[in-house]
Amino acid sequence: MSPAAALSAVAKQAELLRQDGNNCFKKSRFGAAIDAYTEAIALCPNIPIYWTNRALCHMKKDNWERVEEDCRKAILLANGSVKAHYMLGLALLQRTEYKEGVKELEKALDLGRGANPKGYMVEEIWQELAKARYLLWEQESSHRSWELQTLKEACDEALKEQHIMDSSKLEGFINEADVGLMNQLKALEGVFRKAAEQDIPSEVPDYLCCRITLDIFRDPVITPSGVTYERGVLLDHLEKVGKFDPITREPLDESQLIPNFAIKEAVQAYLDDHGWAYRTD
Repeated sequence: MSPAAALSAVAKQAELLRQDGNNCFKKSRFGAAIDAYTEAIALCPNIPIYWTNRALCHMKKDNWERVEEDCRKAILLANGSVKAHYMLGLALLQRTEYKEGVKELEKALDLGRGANPKGYMVEEIWQELAKARYLLWEQESSHRSWELQTLKEACDEALKEQHIMDSSKLEGFINEADVGLMNQLKALEGVFRKAAEQDIPSEVPDYLCCRITLDIFRDPVITPSGVTYERGVLLDHLEKVGKFDPITREPLDESQLIPNFAIKEAVQAYLDDHGWAYRTD
């Protein structure tokens, strides 16, 4: 057998093992599926789908460490793998690496939009990204609150110590010193209250929301009539309802849609400051 024929035989055997793994997965026999994919990897370690398939099985078994390992290997082989970035993001969230997890989910979302804007994975990734952004915001908010409280307590203590020192030098003027301390503490309270305002939830501005779904934009596009819509929703309208702008009723084709980068950047800036807006229980 020639080297080329031998390689072909090995690749064919690996593919048969992948199919066996797929059949086991469909029957929820995740351990058997892992074994089949592992054998396929041993034969052809440079095929990304073998690694992502095995990672999915590990995810079903809540073995997140192995999920991360397999996804990182798949990404090395194919950086454009939507599933690898998606599952890696989920694995990072499991060990509270929220910032890195969000980055991986954002990468998966961008790749998914490019491959199939209306695919089921885009919506699934978005939902998980929404949760992750909230967790990241909550983590950073808690850290900021702790730092502010620690700093406030230190400032309060310093003012009180200074008051004691000043009072000992101002016999007969204790009341004035007490009033001065109260004013200083009140001013300090106002300063820290203002600093904590960024962690207080507020309503999502209307201009950041699609006029059809009323949900915040994920992938905004603008039509020739100047109206911005969520891409997936508008594409669905064009396919199922008709080739016209839903609001202006002017003729519209998919080729006329232009990404609205200004709104997309505004949404991202809003999410960075208000991750709570996407909490999903």
